[in-house]
Amino acid sequence: MSIRTTQKNATSAPPLTLSPSLYSIRYSIDRLDQRGSPKSLFSPNPPASSSASSPRSTILASNSLPFRFKAGGDSSKMPGAVTGHSHRPTTKASNKPFKSRHSTKGALRNAAKGKVAEERGVRKTPHQQVMSKFDRRNRNKQLQLQKHKEHLQETSIFAGKDGAPRNVAVIPLCSDGDATEAIKSLNASIDIETEVPEGAFRVPVDRFKQKLQYFPLKRDLTACLDAARVADYVVLVLSAEEEVDELGELILRSVEGQGLSTLFTVVQGLNKIESQKQRLSVLSSLKSYITHFHPEQDKVFSLDNRQECSNLMRSLCSTTPKGIRWRDERSWMLVEEVKFGESTVLTGVVRGKGLKADRLVQVGDWGTFQVEKITAAPLARRKRGEEGMIMEEGAEEILDQPTEDRDDLVDLAPEEDRMEDDDDNEMNDGMTTMTTSKKGVLLDDHHYFSEDEPEAYTAPKKLPKGTSQYQAAWYLDDDVSDSGSDMEEDDEMEDDDEEEEAARPEDGEEGLAGYAPTEAGQTEYPQTEGGFIQPDADEDAKQLEAFRKHKRDEAQDDLEFPDEIELHPHVLARERLAKYRGLKSLRSSPWQEDEDRAYQPEDWERLLKIQDYQASKIRASREALVGGVAPGTRVHVYLKDVPATIQQSYNPSQPVTLFSLLRHEYKKTAVNFLINLSADAAAPIKAKEELIIQCGPRRFVINPLFSQGGNTPNDVHKYCRYLHPGQSAVATFTGPITWGAVPTLFFKRQAPGSVLNEDGEPVSNLPLSLIATGTALPPSTSRVIAKRAILTGHPYHIHKKIVTIRYMFFNREDVEWFKALPLWTRRGRSGFIKEALGTHGYFKATFDGRINPQDSVGVSLYKRVWPRNAKQLDAPLLDAAALQQEVDEDAMDAE
Repeated sequence: MSIRTTQKNATSAPPLTLSPSLYSIRYSIDRLDQRGSPKSLFSPNPPASSSASSPRSTILASNSLPFRFKAGGDSSKMPGAVTGHSHRPTTKASNKPFKSRHSTKGALRNAAKGKVAEERGVRKTPHQQVMSKFDRRNRNKQLQLQKHKEHLQETSIFAGKDGAPRNVAVIPLCSDGDATEAIKSLNASIDIETEVPEGAFRVPVDRFKQKLQYFPLKRDLTACLDAARVADYVVLVLSAEEEVDELGELILRSVEGQGLSTLFTVVQGLNKIESQKQRLSVLSSLKSYITHFHPEQDKVFSLDNRQECSNLMRSLCSTTPKGIRWRDERSWMLVEEVKFGESTVLTGVVRGKGLKADRLVQVGDWGTFQVEKITAAPLARRKRGEEGMIMEEGAEEILDQPTEDRDDLVDLAPEEDRMEDDDDNEMNDGMTTMTTSKKGVLLDDHHYFSEDEPEAYTAPKKLPKGTSQYQAAWYLDDDVSDSGSDMEEDDEMEDDDEEEEAARPEDGEEGLAGYAPTEAGQTEYPQTEGGFIQPDADEDAKQLEAFRKHKRDEAQDDLEFPDEIELHPHVLARERLAKYRGLKSLRSSPWQEDEDRAYQPEDWERLLKIQDYQASKIRASREALVGGVAPGTRVHVYLKDVPATIQQSYNPSQPVTLFSLLRHEYKKTAVNFLINLSADAAAPIKAKEELIIQCGPRRFVINPLFSQGGNTPNDVHKYCRYLHPGQSAVATFTGPITWGAVPTLFFKRQAPGSVLNEDGEPVSNLPLSLIATGTALPPSTSRVIAKRAILTGHPYHIHKKIVTIRYMFFNREDVEWFKALPLWTRRGRSGFIKEALGTHGYFKATFDGRINPQDSVGVSLYKRVWPRNAKQLDAPLLDAAALQQEVDEDAMDAE
């Protein structure tokens, strides 16, 4: 039956049912008909007219087929009901935007809004490029080869017969832990029998073709820190019977804080527990404990299980150590042998970067020394001779010697270089003193209000825009045009300050509230003679004592004014606060450094000044990449001028480390460190309190200054008297510079049991505690640490915006001296001193709005504080003998 067969009675014919394949044929035929094909595929005679109705269209109209599949339908056209509906509005008019041919670069940049012109449809990054299958395979192969090359480069230092050994530090955390027995268990698992002496020793592992250099440690904080600093792998030894005590947790936190390479955890004495179920419980508990500090530790190896020990030895010999970033940027070495004589000789394998004789070296807590020369120190090899096996020692070859570019041990700049500058500064200061005299307290950049001369008020002039201060003197009042079209006030010529984050009222202009208008009416306060009555001296003293006593009770719970000070009534404020100055804004007001020259430390001008820290750091780091003795070489390092006292205190069982310092790292400057005090700390830290800091390979005894962090336009930062738990600050002191963000530890010595918690129980029974951690920040001698002193007064009489203040000053001379300082209140109101009243320090002030009678009025004064020098630590952090004595005493008390 032909599909194109017509029926005579189309209305009575049943509907025609077509299969999906016939739908497509029907659709193609209709499209050919509409295009005016000369012949039909199924009929020899084409239709007479495309618009004439046919039985075929009547048949298909009765079907419930989609419009685009119906016979005679056009897929490019939709029914009227569908085409008449649209979700988009038809009344919206899109006008052509205005375009100017003379637009400025700034206007075009603002119109672009940060967009960058780019070609449409072009993918910029390699990941966005559509790559063929061959290109993807080639790219993956290149990445694989590159990773393999990097892996070989990282492990090449351990490969070969003369490769460097892998340093393994074994640290017991429990009182019954034994590092020597742990090493014997590990060696016995792969059938290695060797004695375990004190100090570092090598063990060749023939099964894995590697060499391990063990360092068994006791529970000594200094030794554990020094060994973990140069270890490729750190093995922590836990106990199945004893818990980790305070000393073990202190060692664990300290080792973690200074930077840790690859870590493994083992447990001793697990076979002493008879129940198998209890063993699993102990393992689960130990794993939960160690994952609290190191979440990546997914397994705790048992030293009583030979198979697990063998797996750990395989990991030690095949795993690539992840290293420590700050350590890998320098040349370092674990000292294997020390010889004292005319020159102290340290023997070890160079690691990290190339070791140079021109750079200074830091040897543990011994100090910093110059290198006399570096010679090769190959290990003795066995050579088969006529009489059997004999030992052949390699010749001592000089690998590196100092040149003219060597660093010296001078930590300050020579005085000769500063003499001319100091003479010029003294002459300038003398001329300034002779020609000018202080007229009052320093506010921002000049003094105000002379005591002898009355205050002169100069009315502002109308000046053309862009007129300088020098040109303004050539404009007279009657020369200015009456029309102010091209004129403006002097105060409008100043640029607005950049918007800063929220500040407190005592910080200056940023923390003040806006202008508060008051109702209309008389705002003038009565004259001094008729409106103010001088109070009785005795009565005024009693009221002052009661006021301060009440305020002292509130200050115990409210730390809103931590910088507030109280003046004695018989002390002159201008003498007590002679070093202080006023600032309109702590963040943006300029700080005149000439005023601080009389109070700065003697060696301040001789400190290292760094103009561009980032560029200097990159230059010093890149310099360490080139030259020197190649890593992996066993060498003898000859040191110069080692004190004889070091030979007397040398202990072979303690690890000795050598680190090469980068250029300028011995020179002193004002160094800054970020310090984070944990929220779990029992007590705050007071500024200038003695602390012990460990930064990289060096330890110092410091008395740091604490200040607020962040970047300010004037580089002025508020001094913090205390660092409370949970807070962060910047610790500043004078010491040698450290390039890079090196992790830092802060220790504090204390009497055992002296620090109590909230329940009155002692927090720690150790004489040393790790109180904070931090990171090295860029040093700066231009960073101003401003100590703030707040003087507060009490409103005595309020008349709208005019207020009489008392208890801030106690004589008329102090009021006149500090008259220029801006006033502020706790609720953000601002004002100024109008005039002094009487002789007891009362004064009249004007504010920008009404103030509350319970409000306090204050002024902020600032002075610069200078960092103190750091001293090198030449003693262990914890004295082992004293600690053992305390343990024995505790045991006797328990008995």
